[in-house]
Amino acid sequence: MAASFIYMTAGSKAEAQKIAKALVEYRLAACVNILENMQSIYRWEEEIQQDTEVVLIAKTTESLVSELIEKVKSLHSYDCPCIVSLPILDGYPPFLNWIHDEVKK
Repeated sequence: MAASFIYMTAGSKAEAQKIAKALVEYRLAACVNILENMQSIYRWEEEIQQDTEVVLIAKTTESLVSELIEKVKSLHSYDCPCIVSLPILDGYPPFLNWIHDEVKK
């Protein structure tokens, strides 16, 4: 069973914590890391924007990615949230097994 990292951003620590807790509670992710104070510069609606955001990195299985994305979209304040899946190609087998054991089957 393949595993994935899901990279996401949120507008605040509170929003990130709400999303992270829901993902773990619903067993859509085994763990979510929250990294504060990321600086983002991007174009939105034809203007250059600069904001401080919070990064979330969720560990899940490939089979749960679509469901995880839907849950995040339902909780997120952004119109177009960054939610991308990055496949885990290799890693420490006990850790990868732990991911599989902690999410929905």
